[in-house]
Parts: sequence; structure tokens; C-alpha cells
Amino acid sequence: MSKMRSEEDSMGKMEVPADAYYGAQTQRAFLNFPISGRPMPVPFTRAMGLIKLAAARSNHDLGKLDGKLAEAIEAAAREVMDGKLTDQFVVDVFQTGSGTSSNMNANEVIANRAIEMLGGKLGSKTPVHPNDHVNMGQSSNDVVPTAIHVAARMEMHEKLIPALTQLRDAFAAKQEEFDDIIKIGRTHLQDATPLRLGQEFGGYRSQMEHALARAHKASKALAELALGGTAVGTGLNTHPEFARKAIDIISEMVGVEFREADDHFEAQATKDACVEASGQLKTIAVSLMKIANDLRWLGSGPRCGLGEIRLPATQPGSSIMPGKINPVIAESVTMVAAQVMGNDTVVALAGMNGNFELNVMMPVLAMNLIESVELLAAVSRNFAEKCVLGIEADAERCQSMVERSLAMVTSLAPRIGYDKAAALAKEAYASGRTVREVAMEKKVLPEDELKQALDPRSMTEPHSE
Repeated sequence: MSKMRSEEDSMGKMEVPADAYYGAQTQRAFLNFPISGRPMPVPFTRAMGLIKLAAARSNHDLGKLDGKLAEAIEAAAREVMDGKLTDQFVVDVFQTGSGTSSNMNANEVIANRAIEMLGGKLGSKTPVHPNDHVNMGQSSNDVVPTAIHVAARMEMHEKLIPALTQLRDAFAAKQEEFDDIIKIGRTHLQDATPLRLGQEFGGYRSQMEHALARAHKASKALAELALGGTAVGTGLNTHPEFARKAIDIISEMVGVEFREADDHFEAQATKDACVEASGQLKTIAVSLMKIANDLRWLGSGPRCGLGEIRLPATQPGSSIMPGKINPVIAESVTMVAAQVMGNDTVVALAGMNGNFELNVMMPVLAMNLIESVELLAAVSRNFAEKCVLGIEADAERCQSMVERSLAMVTSLAPRIGYDKAAALAKEAYASGRTVREVAMEKKVLPEDELKQALDPRSMTEPHSE
């Protein structure tokens, strides 16, 4: 059994692991919420460290915090930012709805590490106090929503936007590579007029262009920070210049511009910005689901499916069928997409639980929003590297399917009329022949004109009659 130390908080004595940097309030919350075993996301913890660093520096600059203490708090907070103290953040996600336990977890860890740096005793609250010094000018009610915004935006700019750019570029490369390959189009899962495989992949590239724009919109939605509102938005117990100074430090350190909320009551009472950002992430997930399923179908086979493209073989696909290869990378994309859509539902439900001056489902909102960003970033990068860049086209298969398609008759309709074209297609289907063969037999057009009308390439480009 590990050694314990005795501490006190406002509710009385509490036994805390002797070597823990967290204190009585964190330990109390750890015992109160044995729910999932999942602590708050690491990006959230990193953001908490950044906020506490910025707060200490701002309070020192404003003459509110002793320089020696501010320096120690900054150094300890930087270790939190760098992930050196992540194991000290033990409070379950499913906790108090304000995230107060996580805020105190950060306050206690940073205070005790600063105390240690200054030669003091863990748990003594001297010379650094978790509330009086680390939490100076702050409340859980403005710090936690600030941390959610900062964490999500950092993940978007560090991971998601680069990953979507990589995936966009991979589709752009395939768009160019496949530009000369004519294939059959499909609407309603039925044969439609021809298009170029490059055009189809160009559609995927465009989806990723829009996904990038949506990621930037999601980031922009989170640019306002609640810091400075303290308990209910009035700014009680904080310096009027504190929030502006701290937010400037945060912006400078992460390289992303934040600003103080225009209205602190809105920033703390609602999580509309998070709901908006999550909606953009859900739309990105929908795009990825569409693309991944298309690629699975286009690569189905290898002999008894559509087989117009060949997906990279990454691992054996069956424990019973030797030689079977499955589209596992695309499948992982669909599962991430489903998870992100589910996360969005949780974010929306959490966003609805703002009662008067405070939202009381912030921790679970933080978990789901940040997870969506992380999952989309990881799966987009993996999709690009292990699937899209390795896709090959089966040009022969594409060509043969175009020639066999009854939709080829569409280009004849302006010349011979819709009804005659439909009858021609019906006969081709019934006889098992191609549209070209039946049209030539019936001499519906002079041979040269028929050849021109049934040229698949010309069907893939707009032209005037």
C-alpha cells in the first residue's frame, strides 16, 4: 500500500497519496466519480497548463502576484503543457458538470509542483496556494470553457487541418493521374452516362477542399474565450485588464489568435460555439463516409464486383478464406465517421444544458469535441497514406463496362428522340447486345455520326449542339 499524507480542504481532512502532486480536492473528486476510468483529454490538460501560465504572468504584470511565486507557477504550468505531469490528472470525465474538479486538479498539481521547486513540502499550500495564487482572478466557470476552446483549436491547427490538406492533395494527385480513364457513371446505383475517373476523384478532392474550409470555420467559432468572467460573467475578483493580457499570452504561445468574449454571460451560460464547431466536424465526417464507401464499392471484387479500381492490399482479410483482402482502411474511415456523428449528438445535448449562467455538462462536451478532432485528423492522414495514394485504376475494366452500358443511348436522344432511344436501349438489354451494336444494325444514324455520338470521351465534356 502506498504511503499517504493528510491534507485538509473546506470539507475536512482527506488522505492523499504521499507522492502525488494533486491534493485533497482532486482526491475527493477521484473517489466521488469512479465512473469510466477516463480522465480529461490530454489536449484539455495541456490547455489548462497554458491558461494557468498565462494567468500567473498576467497577474504578476498587474502587480497582483509576487514575482518569485509567478515564476514558479509558470515553470510548473509549462510542465503541464509539455505533458510531463499528465499522470497527475486523475479526475474522471463524468464529474461535476462545471469541470470544477478538473480546474482544482490543475490548480493543485501546479501549486504543489511549484512548492517543490521552491523547496517546500507537498500539500502544505505554502508558499504557493492552489486557489489564492494559481487560480487568482479565475473561476472554474470561465477557465473550463476557455480550456475547451483552446484545446480544440490547438488540435485543429496542429493536426486536423494538416491532415485534411494531405488527404486533399492525395485526391488531387489521383484526379490528375486518372484523367484519361473513361468509366461509367452511376446514379441510384444504376448505370448512368460516362465520366472520367479523374472527374470522380476530382469530386472527392473538392469535398476535402470544403472540409478544410469547414475546419477553419470550426476553429473560428472557438476564437472567443470566456476567461475574465469568473463565476457568472461579471468578472468579480479579477483585474479588469487580466483577461486581455492573459489571452494575448495564450495567442502568442500557440500561434493562433484568440480574443476575449464580447459578452461573458453568453460565453459562460452557453456552449453554442462548441455546438457550431462540432457541426462542422460532423459534416467533415459525412464527407469522409461518402468517399470511403464509394472507394469500397469501386474496388469491390476483385473478380465479382465493380473492380474499377484496385485498393492497396494492407493485411489478410479473412481467418477462413485464404487470399481474401478487404478494404480495411476505408472501413476504419467509416467507423470514425460514425463515432464523430455520435460525438456531435453528445455535444449538442451537452450544449443544451446551460442553466441560467452556467453550462453543467462541460467535461463530457470537452471529451467528445476534442475526440472528434483527434479522430478525424488521425483517420484522414491514414486514409491518404495507406489507401488513396496507392489506388490504381483498372482501365480495361472501366472501358468494357462503359461499352456494355445501356446509358450510352443517352447521347442519341437529342438526335433520334427520347422514345426511339428508349426503345433501342430496351432492345439492347433484351438481346444482350450493346447499344452500339443495335444502333448500327438499325442504322439509326449515318455511321460517322453514330461513331461521334457514341464516343465516350465526348460524353464526359460539355459541348454545344
